[in-house]
Amino acid sequence: MSDAFAWLYSDVVKEHFTNPKNVFDPAEGFVYNAEGMTGNIKCGDQMMFRLRIEGDVIVDARWKTYGCASAIASTSMLSEVIKGLGIKDAYNIKPDDIVKRLGGLPDNKIHCSVLGDKALRAAIDDYLEKNGRSGEFRNEGARIICSCLNISDRDIEEAVKQGARDWAGLQDRTKIGTVCGGCKESAEELLHEYVHIFAE
Repeated sequence: MSDAFAWLYSDVVKEHFTNPKNVFDPAEGFVYNAEGMTGNIKCGDQMMFRLRIEGDVIVDARWKTYGCASAIASTSMLSEVIKGLGIKDAYNIKPDDIVKRLGGLPDNKIHCSVLGDKALRAAIDDYLEKNGRSGEFRNEGARIICSCLNISDRDIEEAVKQGARDWAGLQDRTKIGTVCGGCKESAEELLHEYVHIFAE
């Protein structure tokens, strides 16, 4: 193993990358009742989560990703953390929580850790929808980006999913930055991140 690899990644990251936990194997016959997918294969990052949920508790999970070592390691760790968690607690897991458990990631790889929690939330949303509870956790764990108009990171994510690709497109869909404009820098960072993940 090269010194560069050893320097960039913690031992925990290396373990979850080389021996990932709970990877989906079609031959296994894993029984699930919730599925979520996010990302953009054209950008090289795509994530799928499949969950078995009983009484609003995640009893088992499987995942598959097309991504780098950081994406694989962070999703492997996430799949271990959520077992036994209630779906509301799992819905609120943040990428930073997983990065800390991994012992950190290189700054230019932090964005790789965000796919897992989004695919996880998509799977939980799928479960809620199948059980007549669509949108129940819509605002759980959301972070307000524009306090003037009460626009959250989830609103920006949804705007990108609906076609926003630049600042003008985001403003058209959310009106963000049209009052004081103090949120523009953080909103544009999120916009760039979500376009990378979701744009075709």
